[in-house]
Amino acid sequence: MSCKFRLLLENAEQMLIVCRKEEEFLLRDGMQQLAVLEKASLVVGNDGFIKAVGPADLIRNQFSNESFETKIDCMGKCVFPGFVDAHTHPVWAGDRVNEFAMKLAGATYMDIHQAGGGINYTVEHTTAASDEELFRSFKQRLTRMLRAGTTLVECKSGYGLKLDTELKMLRVIERAQKELDIGISSTYCGAHSVPKGKSAVEAADDIICNHLPALKQLALNGEIHVDNIDVFCERGVFDLESTKRILQAGKAIGLHLNFHGDELSPMNSAEMGALLGAHAVSHLEEVSDEGITAMAKAKCSAVLLPTTAYILSKDMLDAGVIVSLGSDFNPNAYCLSMPMVMHLACVNMKMSLSEALAAATINAAYSLGRSHTHGSLEVGKQGDVVVINASRWEHLIYQFGGHQELIEYVIIKGKIAYKNDNILGL
Repeated sequence: MSCKFRLLLENAEQMLIVCRKEEEFLLRDGMQQLAVLEKASLVVGNDGFIKAVGPADLIRNQFSNESFETKIDCMGKCVFPGFVDAHTHPVWAGDRVNEFAMKLAGATYMDIHQAGGGINYTVEHTTAASDEELFRSFKQRLTRMLRAGTTLVECKSGYGLKLDTELKMLRVIERAQKELDIGISSTYCGAHSVPKGKSAVEAADDIICNHLPALKQLALNGEIHVDNIDVFCERGVFDLESTKRILQAGKAIGLHLNFHGDELSPMNSAEMGALLGAHAVSHLEEVSDEGITAMAKAKCSAVLLPTTAYILSKDMLDAGVIVSLGSDFNPNAYCLSMPMVMHLACVNMKMSLSEALAAATINAAYSLGRSHTHGSLEVGKQGDVVVINASRWEHLIYQFGGHQELIEYVIIKGKIAYKNDNILGL
């Protein structure tokens, strides 16, 4: 006999439902007062979506005569929505471990870039790699992200720059979307750097006249589905006008605007992103007060990246900006764990525990246009869940690097995607 429901999580000590009223995102006050249920249970249907969440006694009575494919007793444990990583560069070949030593010796990002390292180094190795090589390493990275509780991740191209290599990367991302459990939001980032021998204007022309029409046709053919467009808006890379042209062309073919801005230099990227209706702008280390105000008014999410930036989040939160978090996983910032990102956000960006959690769930989902399906444990949303072996939810962030021994289950659409059989607990 087939079961009527896919999953029952029962008797959780704490259940971080995050939102109660179908909020698209949370601002400062909401982030500071997350919705938490004590002694709670959750039901996921066979379609992979949450059917009920509430007090354990109530759920037990309501579903006493129903059958479940899987039941998990969560007594003494905490339950979270799956984490959302709002910014990553996970498809590439060749590592840059030597650059870590250079940075420690005082080299800047642009110093490394001008010395032949950085993005150009990765572009060479990614161009030379086969599709299978790229997929194999990409799959390993996504698996590690999943085991750290990430159930939805934004994945960029951008280490090809030329059309054929960019499409190779996007095909690898497309394959992962079809073959792996983890959710993916795909981003075209062909404007990650200006190719050697071209100016920013020439590179922008190539993207607008060749790359984007090819993406549009592949989407119409059902071969590649891309969600977002990204540009590295930076002095010495793509200036404000070139960035604007590329983003507008991407928007015209239906892509969400989600780009790098005001990272190394004040470029007024935030103001432009707000004006263009961007879903999100990332980095923002050099954002202006006017840019913060514009983003708040436009409901444009600020994706902060604690692994690569040490800025205070309070100004943005106080101004009413929707603050999200991402790992910025790339050859220059090798972090695959959102619990560690949340910890760094608390320590280095002065976010509270609850603010960091909201930024890595509902707000990160909003930055990807997915907060109607991800980011909280509410009826009607996808059954993506993390179960930890601790009686207080704060342990997941407090124990820096301790998530390997705390995360017991990672569940996607109500099915167990990862089970840790080596849990030691507190």
